[in-house]
Amino acid sequence: MPATLLHTHRVEKPWGRSTLWPGFDDPAPGSPPIGEVWFQAPGDTKPDLLIKYLFTSEKLSVQVHPDDNQAHARGLPRGKDECWTVLAAEPTSTIAVGTKAPISKDELRASAIDGTIEDKLDWKPVKPGDFMYCASDTIHAIGGGLTVIEVQQNSETTYRLYDYGSDRELHLDDGIAVADPTPYVPVAPPVEVETGRTIMVEGPKFVLERWKGGEHVVNLPEGKTGWVIPITGSGSVADVAFKAGECVTVTGSESVETSADADVLFAYPGTARI
Repeated sequence: MPATLLHTHRVEKPWGRSTLWPGFDDPAPGSPPIGEVWFQAPGDTKPDLLIKYLFTSEKLSVQVHPDDNQAHARGLPRGKDECWTVLAAEPTSTIAVGTKAPISKDELRASAIDGTIEDKLDWKPVKPGDFMYCASDTIHAIGGGLTVIEVQQNSETTYRLYDYGSDRELHLDDGIAVADPTPYVPVAPPVEVETGRTIMVEGPKFVLERWKGGEHVVNLPEGKTGWVIPITGSGSVADVAFKAGECVTVTGSESVETSADADVLFAYPGTARI
């Protein structure tokens, strides 16, 4: 099929929220908070990318992911580069990416054990509209009070280095082995390549575009899938309708029609824009 409306999977998390984002129903009173919403294709599929919304009320754990080579060495399909588009943030919201200064692996381990790792991370203030690309080996932690769209390589391999004194399992050996405890270096800034089309990031693992409302023609190579993620507004592609809070995959050459008020992300695997 040239276009498929994906299934919405809500994930309860203790750090989640009971007030979500337009397009999503809030959990019923007394229900556990929702921390994540995943978009999944029907059946037993294993696509290259995974799209999520995150709704945070407090800091997530300090963690790191393996890259492709490290994942392959363990029999895993891929590493986990990811990026975040910030939709909403409280005035004090932050995301930690990298360390303030380079530290050794031994210092990283000691800091994770005694808790001083939290102070050695570079907690960056964030606001609506901000964007970050986080490579697999980057130590990171998403802060509270955020609504974020996460586009990632489709892997859930996460090594937890620190969790603020909770009793959840840590993965110090695995995490320290793959971590690069150095300051974060941003990728190239987003660039508007034509009216209404901005390239947020171009590789190395995927491309993310951001569109304004109107018609957008896509020409995906054979075997490559694109993900249409409407932040606001509505639209259709290949006779499949979509609206904010949903996600549609598309293949081949298609015209994506979006409403005048639409704000849309478009993601696809690869190292260069199509």
